[in-house]
Amino acid sequence: MSETQTQIENRPPSVASLFAERVAATPDGEAYRYPVPPSSGSGPDEWKSLSWGRAADRVYAIAAGLIELGVAPEDRVALASATRVEWILADLGVMCAGGATTTVYPSTNAEESAYILSDSDSRVLIAEDAAQLAKAREKRAELPALKHVVVIDTEGVGTDAGDPEGFVIGLADLEARGAAYLEKHPEAVKERIAAITADQLATLIYTSGTTGRPKGVRLPHDNWSYMAKAIAATGLVTEDDVQYLWLPLAHVFGKVLTSGQIEVGHVTAVDGRVDKIIENLPVVQPTYMAAVPRIFEKVYNGVAAKARAGGGAKYKIFQWAAGVAREYAKVTQDNFRRTGKASAPFGLSTKHKVADALVYSKLREAFGGRLRAAVSGSAALAPDIGYFFAGAGIHILEGYGLTESSAASFVNPGEAYRTGTVGKPVPGTEVRIADDGEILLRGPGIMEGYHGLPEKTAEVLEPDGWFHTGDIGELSADGYLRITDRKKDLIKTSGGKYIAPAEVEGQFKAVCPFVSNILVHGADRNFCTALIALDEPAILGWAADNGLGGKSYAEVVAAPQTEKLIEGYVARLNEGLQRWQTIKKFRLLPRDLDVEHGELTPSLKLKRPVVEKEYKHLIEDMYAGSREA
Repeated sequence: MSETQTQIENRPPSVASLFAERVAATPDGEAYRYPVPPSSGSGPDEWKSLSWGRAADRVYAIAAGLIELGVAPEDRVALASATRVEWILADLGVMCAGGATTTVYPSTNAEESAYILSDSDSRVLIAEDAAQLAKAREKRAELPALKHVVVIDTEGVGTDAGDPEGFVIGLADLEARGAAYLEKHPEAVKERIAAITADQLATLIYTSGTTGRPKGVRLPHDNWSYMAKAIAATGLVTEDDVQYLWLPLAHVFGKVLTSGQIEVGHVTAVDGRVDKIIENLPVVQPTYMAAVPRIFEKVYNGVAAKARAGGGAKYKIFQWAAGVAREYAKVTQDNFRRTGKASAPFGLSTKHKVADALVYSKLREAFGGRLRAAVSGSAALAPDIGYFFAGAGIHILEGYGLTESSAASFVNPGEAYRTGTVGKPVPGTEVRIADDGEILLRGPGIMEGYHGLPEKTAEVLEPDGWFHTGDIGELSADGYLRITDRKKDLIKTSGGKYIAPAEVEGQFKAVCPFVSNILVHGADRNFCTALIALDEPAILGWAADNGLGGKSYAEVVAAPQTEKLIEGYVARLNEGLQRWQTIKKFRLLPRDLDVEHGELTPSLKLKRPVVEKEYKHLIEDMYAGSREA
């Protein structure tokens, strides 16, 4: 047994215990940074800090406040808020009170929010603002278990005649009540933390799912304690790191990052406003951050569009530099694999230095200039985009996990990372590939089961602990995993050929700098087609230089010039595909896909059935006149 495994087996029962240990070890160390908008309403945000000791004061006050409200061990407390420092403090407060956090995306509509609150039997809701409170008020009659709503930002929160007494409480008021409670019962929170057992429910995360009602994934305290220790054991992060955390904390990927940080003790800068990422990076200057592939795709498209706007010469330089980056990354990664040294031939190294001065250095500065590594998860990153960033000195370590496995089951190991794979299992996690190619996982990160759905649990969780992920993958001889597709998403053409749509879609994203989303269709058809949504800033920038300036997105997408442009990229994609994989026809969508219309999950995964249903007329039109039509 390795030292790492022993360390993980000796973990404490909960992250609440880990938090108490962290506070005792480094009370004056910086824990969190968070932005405060200027009082004048204009100008840059002011970033403030919270030490571990001060964070603990607030966390324990929230915990005591919840205890005073009657929250008992394993009682559910729902949390509906965007990513902000109060989300983390509230989540820790719930755990330190022995309760279980039910996460709700702030973008979730009133009906689905009510379903989650009802199904989880949540007694308290911690809501970000008046808009989140309004959803609970609208559906209050359907939520008899909900006794209180704690509002983080009380601006605009009015009274409602239908509110029971004490129904709405400000977070500041809850903390004040908790502090007063602790004066009378100073050991209350410590006693709750000490009483937590490893198998006690800590978090209930509802999978947004690509079909049907969301299922509540039951994750006990031991899942997070294990994840915290396993992340530390990878050696990928150190106490000197600065993490920029903007991912939705309602998602398991964002949530696991908070557990790892507590164990390692580094600084986390928290701001979930996606429109502030570009502005925040040079201010925060993170050494590492996590993101979903769509963010890297948008950065790549943005850089390409900026180069194109600079004129033909600049764009040619960018294209040349992008090619050099990919070649350099492939060669150095291959050499590292064979020799343990990331080296490149003299000629390629020389070209890389020139390209670095012209292009890559500016890109690194845009990320704050100190980014050592970025972790990508939640969906597949197109390898060519991964190689581009790797060659530019922005090392994207792809990882893999699911809500049901507490997010971080695999991650690429530092310098030895391999683009196009999700790396190796984190310490303590087992993997095997089933006969049909499905990835099976076992270990302390696997869920207890689906809330109130024993039949659904039995479908994916074997009695001996093996979890069926639903993903198809391949393991290399030395343990690197490559995900090829979702088991249920594999396409079988009428000719009997199997196609992994995500693989084709990823290749197109690397080829075409204008694409935002693409769906490849072809199940039971005799050829493949695609629905393509374009990136609005990128295509409008192109339109302005090609006689379509001033036109709306829908008008630009409908223009013959645009179709011809994308047709060229589809042809380039097809050159690298097997004949049965090629895209024979495509249609451009009148708008981009989004979360609001239900076409993407909150973690920006494509909901294939929703998109195929909504644009069925376009799909049928592409097959009209073919032999199968």
